[in-house]
Order: sequence, then structure tokens, then C-alpha cells
Amino acid sequence: MVLGIGCDIIEIKRIEKAIEKDGFLQKYFTNNEIELINIRGKNNAETAAGNFCAKEAVAKALGCGFGNVAVKDIEVLRNNKGEPYILLHGNGRTEFDRLLGSKILISISHSRETAMAFAVIEGGRANVL
Repeated sequence: MVLGIGCDIIEIKRIEKAIEKDGFLQKYFTNNEIELINIRGKNNAETAAGNFCAKEAVAKALGCGFGNVAVKDIEVLRNNKGEPYILLHGNGRTEFDRLLGSKILISISHSRETAMAFAVIEGGRANVL
């Protein structure tokens, strides 16, 4: 059963400029995410933008946005195949549990100018007729 959906889109140039500022990555990303972004080398702005969109999409899918959930409560990582996955911490985990969520599906994509992400939260019990 789908409990929540969310999507977000951002211009990669905005994130590229933000990365140049001291402390941007540390403010919005966990140490594991920063490591992932830095590993990506020249594409780090694309990875950072995609991850930032994923965080926004998940916050929207949770139904609370970043009012109750901190940006770092949503961690966007990659498995050994390069597929993105979400780890929730703090209020992010609390909101997910409140929804009776069991799984978060995330998709991230980008063009040369923009990055976008789409999140679906699954869980709960389906109504039986």
C-alpha cells in the first residue's frame, strides 16, 4: 500500500555554487553522503543535487517536509550496484514509523542542468474487501 509520494527538482548550478561555500556540505549532508559526493569527483555537484532532491522528495512523502524532520535525518546512499537507498534517523525515522512504513523507494535522475528525485513510501495494511 502506498502511504506517501514526493518529488523534487533542482538546478545543478545552484548546488554547484552552494558547494563552493564553506560548510554547505557539512550542513546538509552526513559524513557518509559527503564521502559519496567526493568519490564522484567531477560529477559531485550532480550527485549532491540528486541527493538533495531525494531528501526533499522523502520529506514530502513523509507528509511533513523539513519542518519536523531535519535534512540530515534523511540519508541518501548507494548500494554496491550504485542504486540509491534511504536511511532515516531521528525525526525522519519517527515520522516513517508513525506512517507504519515498511519501505522507501527512491529514484534519482539528472540532465545537464537539473536533478530530480521521486520517492514512494510503502507499508501499512491493504484494505481487504
